[in-house]
Amino acid sequence: MLELYARYFGNVRRERFLADLAEKDWVICLSHAGRIVGFSTQRLMTLCHDGRDRHILFSGDTIVDRAFWREHELAGAFGHLILRLMQEHGEDDLYWFLISKGHRTYRFLPVFFNRFWPSPLPRTESDRPGLLSVVARARYGAAYDEALGLIVAAEDGDRLRPELCDVPPSRRRDIYVEFFLARNPRFARGDELACFAALRRDNLNGHAWRVIERTMPDWIE
Repeated sequence: MLELYARYFGNVRRERFLADLAEKDWVICLSHAGRIVGFSTQRLMTLCHDGRDRHILFSGDTIVDRAFWREHELAGAFGHLILRLMQEHGEDDLYWFLISKGHRTYRFLPVFFNRFWPSPLPRTESDRPGLLSVVARARYGAAYDEALGLIVAAEDGDRLRPELCDVPPSRRRDIYVEFFLARNPRFARGDELACFAALRRDNLNGHAWRVIERTMPDWIE
């Protein structure tokens, strides 16, 4: 996992990677020919907000080898994890907290969800989920800039390698890519856009359901 991650990110430190991994509850792995070609680490956080316990799925380090970018299994397994959490915790107080270092990660939100924040679709800042700031401060403290909606990177933090920061002109015409670049102009130095989505069946779009139905993950407890 560390070797794969370091191929796509710079400033990677083994001890920091392992410490981040140690705090997670699950790892979603994509394998091919006996080797890991993609993974996403996951943690379930529980916070009290407005007098109620809220359950937040937090996605940490995530990467897929370029040769497998078009595969759906990792996303499908993520969907199965969401459904499992819905069964265990219900849908009223279950959310996803995503931090986006690059436009490809942010672009997953409209691929999977009907509604999410922040979004280029016509909405106002008043639509920002109040819980988002609570979660971001709990996880990142002073590194979270609420006004910008960003986790501001430390000087020695992980960041995408330069070749992955290039955005082709054709991609810049995508409204979601354009929006991400406007909201996180310093993503190349490691700043991350704080994102939020409700984990509800009615918030999973048609593509998400198709990917989930085509995926049969192996659960290893």
